[in-house]
Amino acid sequence: MALSSTPWQALWNRLPAPLQNRYYLTLVIFLFIMVFLDRHSFWTQWKLWRAQKQLEADRTYYQAKIKGAKEEAEDFELTKEKFAREHYYMKRANEEVFIIQEEK
Repeated sequence: MALSSTPWQALWNRLPAPLQNRYYLTLVIFLFIMVFLDRHSFWTQWKLWRAQKQLEADRTYYQAKIKGAKEEAEDFELTKEKFAREHYYMKRANEEVFIIQEEK
């Protein structure tokens, strides 16, 4: 058995037949770099896509909460006298306030 001329030649001979083609090997290395090692890799893009979907879901949730708070504020503006009388027992001069609680 003859010794190979360089250590790279021994490694090259161990590769499967399709990888011994320089162009195919270059393509495999290029795809590996683009998918895993590149700054804009598939993995990074997938994580960014997931984060974007989560932020969109949060946005719709908070928009609904803001809408509900605005409706509650408008309702409060219409009934603030009733609210003050019921919760803080406020009353006018020469007036008595009776709180009647309904049983459920």
